[in-house]
Amino acid sequence: MNRLVFDNRTVRELPGDPEQTSQPRQVLGAFWSAVRPRPVSGPSLVAHAPQVAQLLELTAEEVADEGFVQVFSGNRLLPGMFPYASCYGGHQFGQWAGQLGDGRAIGLGEVVNRAGERWELQLKGSGITPYSRRGDGLAVLRSSIREFLCSEAVHHLGIPTTRALSVIATGEEVIRDMFYDGNPRPEPGAVVCRVAPSFTRFGHFEIFASRGDQRLLESLLQFTIDRDFPQLASVPEPMERRARWFVEVCERTARLMVAWMRVGFVHGVMNTDNMSILGLTMDYGPYGWIDHFDPAWTPNTTDRQGRRYCFGRQAEIGRWNLERLADALAGRIPSADLETGLAQFDAQLAQGLPRMLMEKFGWQAWRETDADLVEQAFALMLVAEVDMTDFFRRLADVSVQKPDVASLRPAFYQEGLFLANQDACAAWLAAYAQRVLEEANGGDDEGRRARMNAVNPRFVLRNYIAQQAIDASESGDHRLVRELLEVLQTPYADHPAHTRWYALRPEWARHKAGCSMLSCSS
Repeated sequence: MNRLVFDNRTVRELPGDPEQTSQPRQVLGAFWSAVRPRPVSGPSLVAHAPQVAQLLELTAEEVADEGFVQVFSGNRLLPGMFPYASCYGGHQFGQWAGQLGDGRAIGLGEVVNRAGERWELQLKGSGITPYSRRGDGLAVLRSSIREFLCSEAVHHLGIPTTRALSVIATGEEVIRDMFYDGNPRPEPGAVVCRVAPSFTRFGHFEIFASRGDQRLLESLLQFTIDRDFPQLASVPEPMERRARWFVEVCERTARLMVAWMRVGFVHGVMNTDNMSILGLTMDYGPYGWIDHFDPAWTPNTTDRQGRRYCFGRQAEIGRWNLERLADALAGRIPSADLETGLAQFDAQLAQGLPRMLMEKFGWQAWRETDADLVEQAFALMLVAEVDMTDFFRRLADVSVQKPDVASLRPAFYQEGLFLANQDACAAWLAAYAQRVLEEANGGDDEGRRARMNAVNPRFVLRNYIAQQAIDASESGDHRLVRELLEVLQTPYADHPAHTRWYALRPEWARHKAGCSMLSCSS
């Protein structure tokens, strides 16, 4: 591992905090604060992602070596590493929260591999930083496994995301009040190593704008464009480059919203401090996938009443967050260019949603009248408690020459609701089949099935599935984590050996802790 080449541009090019302690405090005039990961007493590897190790050019022998566990638990630094935590703010649930920062995450440095790719390494759960506020900077095994698995699950679904190299149990206990109900208890601790080209967030720009620190805001803007958007280097005029950059941020965010909706993913905490400047999915907390279709569903217990971050509002909130980023950049980028970027978000969404729905339903082109058929489908799925993931896989198997609503029956959670809505569903299915047959080669069921199965996953990391792996790991058995890591690498394929992971959410999991809604506690 000593072969890893670190080129830590963040700490080299952006101003740091002169104070050297990890004491939580307000940090002014600095982007980063030097910190040291907290050593742990009994680190052991729960799992690692071989594909992420390959990005860093780590061999299987290096991963198997004890040194890997020591480094990625925070016990040892490699030559060239420079650990730090960064300063950012954010709007949380629509309200400005002031300074937040890396309260539980410590960057180790930026690895540049032989292909010239830059990868930031970050440990989550490695102790107190100046941004920990009243927290301890630690993380528990359950949230660490969830982040590790979901980072890789989302990547293999074809959605931009941060990655995860490893999850390591610390051998120590962490006190957490999982439900914020006054009943804290000890839980096993863990550390996740997160990997991304950049962990820069909307909130990084917001904090310096809120403080009127135009010098640091200017430095961050220029640094971000130069390091993370090298494709814009050919634009000679600086203000035009900034305008193009903001447009790209908006377009990437719109594409991310469409991608989440395609697979039924709900982030759960779309605060501006959890929004990536690269359009990556990041900060996996109380996330979830839609089981029975419900646009108002949120996996976050904190969001239970307002449902600000529910499935159906994600695109709306994505734009709201971009508006807050635009507010922060006012004065650095002309207002007309900021409005152009937001308009491009709208345009990207207006183009992307119909295209995504066309592919989900297996059509070869989008017609304006298709919107009615789509709305009818989702309305029926809502009232009849139909599983979103399973429905589209079964719809792909329907013969449009002989559509039979009974073939969709297994996607319904309740027999009574299937029977109550059977006639309406049969009528919709007949209309759907007729719509398919009106296209060229519309009777080609095999071709349509292949198209639909390429965008509608067979496997998603349902909360009840992740919870089973967590329960086993907390008892010392990590085999389910490793099995799920294998299954999620091919989410669009059918594997007979893994059929148990394709099952709908069982009734016992509807209200079980960790299997439906979750808190932000980690």
